[in-house]
Amino acid sequence: MSACRQPRFAASIRFSAIDRGTHRMTPERNSIQTQGESRARYLGDLATHLQRIREQERALLARELHDELGAILTAAKLDVACLKSRLDPASPEIDRRLQHLAEMLGRGIALKSRVVEGLCPSSLANLGLASSLTILCRDFSLSSTIAVTTAIEEARGDDASELAIYRLVQECLTNIGKYACASTVSVTLVDAGKNILVEVLDNGIGFDIEQVASSRYGLAGMRHRVQACGGRLTVTSAQGQGTHVMAMLPKVVVESAKLIA
Repeated sequence: MSACRQPRFAASIRFSAIDRGTHRMTPERNSIQTQGESRARYLGDLATHLQRIREQERALLARELHDELGAILTAAKLDVACLKSRLDPASPEIDRRLQHLAEMLGRGIALKSRVVEGLCPSSLANLGLASSLTILCRDFSLSSTIAVTTAIEEARGDDASELAIYRLVQECLTNIGKYACASTVSVTLVDAGKNILVEVLDNGIGFDIEQVASSRYGLAGMRHRVQACGGRLTVTSAQGQGTHVMAMLPKVVVESAKLIA
């Protein structure tokens, strides 16, 4: 009998030792988990702060381009017009060159306006989200020759939510123009009560979500932008099947989650 009981006694000692070791490890695991969660919150706050700083720098650069470069180009164009009016009209070569110079300055002014609007979309404050997205889609279609269809409702949110939606669509269109090899794109904006729904769908080559998610910061940036505003982002894609980006954001972003760009 004693020979049979010895293994059970030894086993109980081993299990007791394992239990004590497990109890000792539990506080360590909790500490590691707490540190991991704290680190994740810190990195999220840092990403939000960096996006806020980036938007502030965009606004500053846009003001400099508008006020300084815009004034220089406009003054040069006016000088060319003044010079042209005072020259002998019997000099067709000089007249042709001045006309070309005026046209180039006009193109420079138009380019400056597009860059300024891309950096800091004044149309959001002046025209609203729906009109701003319509203009954005129209300009993208003209510059890329990709057909863009829109179904955009009037939907107004606070500054943070509208800017996040505008940047999301802007980023989607940029990625489509660079990578998708698409021929058509559809952009949808829906007023969903307390939320705003935005969708961007293309018929391009698509991509593997699992591979791209870890290698492209653009997708991670879009997801963080939406989540920082208290919203949800869903990206669906597969090779040869296009890409569908859908986001639901609250119209009013709570102060603790407010994100600028």
